[in-house]
Amino acid sequence: MKEIMLKRTKKFTIDCAVLCSKLPKTREYNAYVNQLIRCSSSVGANYRSSQRAKSGADFINKLKIVEEEADESNFFLEIILEITKMEKLNLNKEIEELIKESNELVAIIVSSIKTARINNTK
Repeated sequence: MKEIMLKRTKKFTIDCAVLCSKLPKTREYNAYVNQLIRCSSSVGANYRSSQRAKSGADFINKLKIVEEEADESNFFLEIILEITKMEKLNLNKEIEELIKESNELVAIIVSSIKTARINNTK
C-alpha cells in the first residue's frame, strides 16, 4: 500500500500542475492556481515525508498534514470547476476526476490515521 500511495500522491500533484497549465493566465485564475499548486504539492511531499517519520506520533502528525492539504486541494478544485463551468472552458471531466481523487486520498489518509492511532496506543 505504501508504494501505491507514494505513486498516487505524486501523480495527484503532477495532474494538478498539468490542469493548472491549461487554465487562463489571468490575475483571478492565478490566485487559485497558486493555491492549488501549493496544497497539491504538499500532499505528495508530506506523504513521502510521513514514510520517514521518527515516531508513531510524528507519522500521525504528518498524515494529518496530508489530510488537510488534500482537503484544501479539493476546495480549490471545486472553486476552479465552478468558474470554468461559468466560462465554458471544457475542463469539467478533468477537474471532476481530480476532485474524485482528492476525496479518495482524504478517505484513505483518514483511515490510515485511525489505524495508526490504534497501533500507537498498543
